[in-house]
Amino acid sequence: MSFHHSLEFAQQLDAQDPLAKYREEFHYPQHNGKDVIYFTGNSLGLQPKRSQKFVDDVMKDWKEMAVEGHFYAEKPWWDYHERLAEGLSKIVGAKKEEVSVMNTLTVNLHLLMVSFYRPTGKRIKILCEEKAFPSDQYMLQSQARYHGFNPEDVIEEVKKRDGEHFWRTEDILDKINEVGEELALVLMGGVNYYNGQVLDMEAITKAGKEVGAKVGWDLAHGVGNVKLNLHDWGADFAAWCSYKYMNSGPGNASGIYVNESYLGQKDIPRFEGWWGTKKETRFLMQPEFDPIDTADAWQLSNPPILSVAPYLASLELFDEVGMDALVQKQKSIVAFLEFVLKEIDKEVDSTFEIITPEERGCQLSVFLHGEGRPLFDYLMKNGVITDWREPNVIRLAPAPLYCSYTDMYNFGQILKEGILSK
Repeated sequence: MSFHHSLEFAQQLDAQDPLAKYREEFHYPQHNGKDVIYFTGNSLGLQPKRSQKFVDDVMKDWKEMAVEGHFYAEKPWWDYHERLAEGLSKIVGAKKEEVSVMNTLTVNLHLLMVSFYRPTGKRIKILCEEKAFPSDQYMLQSQARYHGFNPEDVIEEVKKRDGEHFWRTEDILDKINEVGEELALVLMGGVNYYNGQVLDMEAITKAGKEVGAKVGWDLAHGVGNVKLNLHDWGADFAAWCSYKYMNSGPGNASGIYVNESYLGQKDIPRFEGWWGTKKETRFLMQPEFDPIDTADAWQLSNPPILSVAPYLASLELFDEVGMDALVQKQKSIVAFLEFVLKEIDKEVDSTFEIITPEERGCQLSVFLHGEGRPLFDYLMKNGVITDWREPNVIRLAPAPLYCSYTDMYNFGQILKEGILSK
């Protein structure tokens, strides 16, 4: 599509957008009585209006039934989390039984590494991307030390080429083959938090498996953002948070995927707890663990229902819209944002450098050469909520469920005003 740099054109795109009505499903922070332009769904998604009822229902059941709510609530707490599995399986490209909801992201990655990082002989190494998200780095380092290794001897990083801001797939594949029979685990962020790059997860998974390694994905920035096919790709495991593109609320429950080939196994290495046992035998209080035949076997304790409730509310929205429609708008609105940035760049004495490659989801990361933190502060003071990363990068994530093309145009005008007002 050919874009035009005008408010009227942006409004025309909104009028033609089949997802435009979903803006009314969300609450927006206000600035001078107007909705803000919200670019930080890659950090915390906006609150769906329907979330309140889901939480209120749980509070009402707790008030009126107390412990009996586990079995007699309209949505009994006993199996509440199971209601999320089908919707999540569609979003991550998995079978329903391969998905579960529990804990938080880094907790789940640690638990999954118990099962899938099993160093033996010379196969001890872990492959990740250079400058992975700090929590992933800390997790991998601590796992290496737990197994008695020096992290520097075990963790291999795939680096970007000099002068480039993204990873090349061929470099990742070459590194996998170079480490080869020493490689125990590939664990990377499927969508990079800093530059917004979507890695070729299918090719990387295939290459890792071919050298005999297990392959897992941190999908904090991937779930609800890009099209995933974890089962068909043959990934061993994955985990994600739910409060970014999934709009479930701050610090909310995480999700996991475990490939069906590992389900129903009693002898798989795993930290185990009561809620991972089969429902039929759970209250018999048996001394031996009897795993559920699904990814729920990795659950330790009963899920936090007040945390899971808004996640279920958001999943209703995703189920109504479908990932294909979301991805279609995502591509269009991000392309329009890129167009707006380039048009503004022509009008001001600054240079914008988009460091996000074409393999991307909702996010554009932009170097603002010649600009500093005062420009970010100007944006925030004028109703644009975005994210600043040192030294001079802003991350812009126009989530397709609630961002509009008019937002993109208006952002460009505010950006231009901020630069020219110096």
